Amino acid sequence: MPPKAKAAPKAKEFEKPKEAPPPPRTLNEQSHQRYELAHPLHEAFQKVGISGLSAPELQLWTSAQYCRATAASSGTAHKKQQQQLGNKAHRETWRTFNEASLPLRVPKKPTCWGKDFAGRDVGELSLDQFRARFEKRARLTCLLAARGTSSPQSEPELIKEKRRRLEMATLRSELYGELVGSLARDPAWDDVVPIPLNEPDNALAAIAYPDDYAEAISYLRAVMASKEYSPRCLKLTEHIISMNPAHYTVWLYRFSIIKALGLAIPDEIQWLNSVALQHLKNYQIWHHRHLLIDNYYPKIADDKEQVARLATSERDFITTMLAEDTKNYHVWSYRQFLVRRLQAWRDPEERRAVEGLIDDDVRNNSAWSHRFFLAFTDPEQTTAGSHATEADLAVPAAVIDEELAYAKAKIDLAPQNQSPWNYLRGVLVKGGRKLASVEEFASGFVADLGDAEKEEVRSTHALDLLAEIYAEKGDKDKAALCLDRLGDEWDRIRKGYWDWRKKTLTTAV
Repeated sequence: MPPKAKAAPKAKEFEKPKEAPPPPRTLNEQSHQRYELAHPLHEAFQKVGISGLSAPELQLWTSAQYCRATAASSGTAHKKQQQQLGNKAHRETWRTFNEASLPLRVPKKPTCWGKDFAGRDVGELSLDQFRARFEKRARLTCLLAARGTSSPQSEPELIKEKRRRLEMATLRSELYGELVGSLARDPAWDDVVPIPLNEPDNALAAIAYPDDYAEAISYLRAVMASKEYSPRCLKLTEHIISMNPAHYTVWLYRFSIIKALGLAIPDEIQWLNSVALQHLKNYQIWHHRHLLIDNYYPKIADDKEQVARLATSERDFITTMLAEDTKNYHVWSYRQFLVRRLQAWRDPEERRAVEGLIDDDVRNNSAWSHRFFLAFTDPEQTTAGSHATEADLAVPAAVIDEELAYAKAKIDLAPQNQSPWNYLRGVLVKGGRKLASVEEFASGFVADLGDAEKEEVRSTHALDLLAEIYAEKGDKDKAALCLDRLGDEWDRIRKGYWDWRKKTLTTAV
């Protein structure tokens, strides 16, 4: 009998490295170690491929592939794989796999863990730091899930809700760098998802908004997008206006809320007064006031008492504003609007108010301009569309005479004040009267013109007006003399101007 063949020697079992790797210090190191422990042949497989593995390594690699695929498959597929391999080989494969103490479920290949809000690689956090971060995220998730479906009713519930929101704000700040303001901690805004402003990273001039302002604006965008008009939105606009009263969009939205809710206009005006006194030169405040009056006046137009009360209250407030700045353009512009809206051209209180301002400061050009507006834009005694610098024969002669007398009286008080002289010219033009009609009055401020020893000029504006009067009459020599004396003696700083005026005498048609 032929000798019995010797059995083939068994492949030497794969031995794991006996030296334990050093404990991981970071999350990335831990991830790589776990992956290597679950895939002990990964490094060798990447270097030499399947054909370069030793017999024990190849046996372990194939056993791991088979066992993990079998465990992941359904029961029917598992039996089919066992039948294909055979019971003995099936048991041998599982024995090899179990002796290597390999896990059935393996971690995925390590990838980037991303960056935190500070730009740090999360994978480079220490294990203690990552564990603390994980616990904070879990706590934040629990706090978010604890949000109730209804608003807190009792005082204890409200206190508890505020604590929850405060803790959430702290966690968001620590985890994601979010600086959560008062709105995010307010239960009244729990149902609103703010819409932040996302500027591109390469923005040429990104605006560094304060955190509380940026938060408020993000909530404003959200409620405006949903077209919500509610008391809380009104409160939000007040909050934003307190930080930026020049934000015209929030003013328009505030007016829309007032109109939609049918809120009392006088109450809004009362609130607006305090805001205006804090921001004297803000235009948006006055435009908002225009809208309020335009909305309110038609409702009370038939009630003379209410109209009178409105006129008085507005006039009192305007007086308060002008006490802070007598030449505030926005206030005077609004005053003209109010006169037109309330048809107050002949209101004696309005006339007395502006006269009082002129008495206080006869050089207040704004007050003079408003008086001219009252006298020469009254639709009942002027021509519609008539320009301020053109004659309007519809103006009664009595009005012209009254305004001329008023201007002359104020000139007598301060002859060198240009404001009443300009007013005098404007009234003459409006009345269609010649400048020569006031020659005698203007001459009263000039004596012995041309006599160097006796010449006296109490008002350069009178001398200027006389030059125009003489030119109007065709007496160019006297007009030239007036202009020469202005340039050579009485207003030498503007000599170039007076010389130019003199040249125009010879070029005028």
